[in-house]
Amino acid sequence: MQKKLINWTDKYSVGYDEIDNQHKKIVEMINNLYASFIQSKADEVIESILTEMVKYTNYHFKTEEKYFDKYNYSDTKLHKEQHHGFVVKVTKFRDDLKNGSLTTTYDTMNFLRDWLLTHIQDSDKKYVTEFKNNNINIV
Repeated sequence: MQKKLINWTDKYSVGYDEIDNQHKKIVEMINNLYASFIQSKADEVIESILTEMVKYTNYHFKTEEKYFDKYNYSDTKLHKEQHHGFVVKVTKFRDDLKNGSLTTTYDTMNFLRDWLLTHIQDSDKKYVTEFKNNNINIV
């Protein structure tokens, strides 16, 4: 059985299948990177995984932000800034790897894990609470 950096549990669920499934895909990418790292194969795949992660997180963030705009989420500006900051950081990881100024480390993977899980449990749960309080059900 492949060792995982993140084991998805219901505590990470925001209660909207579309968003949860996208979060699970990002978790899968982080776990794939981790599996490659512990098998000493990260250098072979990290650039492609980080490129995929940048593309996919942009897609995911656009999904969330579409609902923020549609339903006038009160903390849209800050949440979008967090999204942008994550994409910038992951893009920098990828670019630094390309030019040889960064190697794959536990710090890189821990950043990805910690940012995602903290973001889901803090920032994402805030919009979920606001939406549910206003009887907004996204599908």
